[in-house]
Amino acid sequence: MKMGFVGLGNVGGKLAGSLLRNGFDLTVLDLNPELVAGFVAKGAKTVGTPAELMRACDAVITCLPSPAACAIVVEAMLPEVDETKIWMEMSTTEVSEVKRLADLVAQKGGAAIECPVSGGCHRADTGNISIFAGCDRATFERMLPTLTTLGRRVLHTGEIGSASTLKVMTNYLATANLLTCCEALVTMKAAGIDLNTTYEAMKISSGTSFVHETESQVILNGSRDISFTMDLVKKDIGLFQQLAEDAGVPLEISPLMVEIFNDGIARYGERELSPNIIRRLEDATGLDVTASGFPSELTDDEPEEQGYEVIPTGLSKPVLAE
Repeated sequence: MKMGFVGLGNVGGKLAGSLLRNGFDLTVLDLNPELVAGFVAKGAKTVGTPAELMRACDAVITCLPSPAACAIVVEAMLPEVDETKIWMEMSTTEVSEVKRLADLVAQKGGAAIECPVSGGCHRADTGNISIFAGCDRATFERMLPTLTTLGRRVLHTGEIGSASTLKVMTNYLATANLLTCCEALVTMKAAGIDLNTTYEAMKISSGTSFVHETESQVILNGSRDISFTMDLVKKDIGLFQQLAEDAGVPLEISPLMVEIFNDGIARYGERELSPNIIRRLEDATGLDVTASGFPSELTDDEPEEQGYEVIPTGLSKPVLAE
């Protein structure tokens, strides 16, 4: 299968790298010519426009920073969509927008699958990230070999829109974990507890989390580098808050999280690394929350393996989307 990939940024570049590393016929496109040149040097091809990309490929993946950017690309590809083509959306985007674009693709005879990822850039780099896939069952099964190359654990979530909804929820939970980890680390520092000991206490206890075991390490190193920025967090938790408002759910913690990140962006800039939200507390207390022995960036120490479909608990067979 000939694959196209649009968006070679922090996450997209790593996902596209998994396809290239595993022998896929890959054509790439990005606004940054240096990123494109790097892939071409490794054996990928390139074209000039999204329409040319769709014409040349069987399936095209988009992994872009905003719903607006994705809409521009997909709408430009539409003239080349027919019953042989598939659009795969791997961004974190608005449910209504991914449904709208999927409908446009379907009207041209093509198929669409939303497949956002979760687990961090370091796992995207090794093909061990998790993937949510929203689409009809036939399209899911057709693209499963590609999805299990891109990621380790693949969950078919149901119809278009379900994957984006779940992805926004998981990013909300990750952000809540980040903020509580920041408060815990600063409070333990202020209480005079050694931060290396604090890290281990959190890790081996009921208070641990994926975010603690990853992001707390680069927080304590001082690099705060997880290749994710405050503006992207604001987008994700804003999408979750909008989901709740649309469903009539009166959330209490979510609005506060949005307020905290709005303040962080006002203080440090929208492109500040997201774990540096801890600086609000460091500045307020005058404390330096760093410790020796922690890495400056995250790496995935799991070996790359072929992925597999995850079947939800209680189900004896995959869900057949209506």
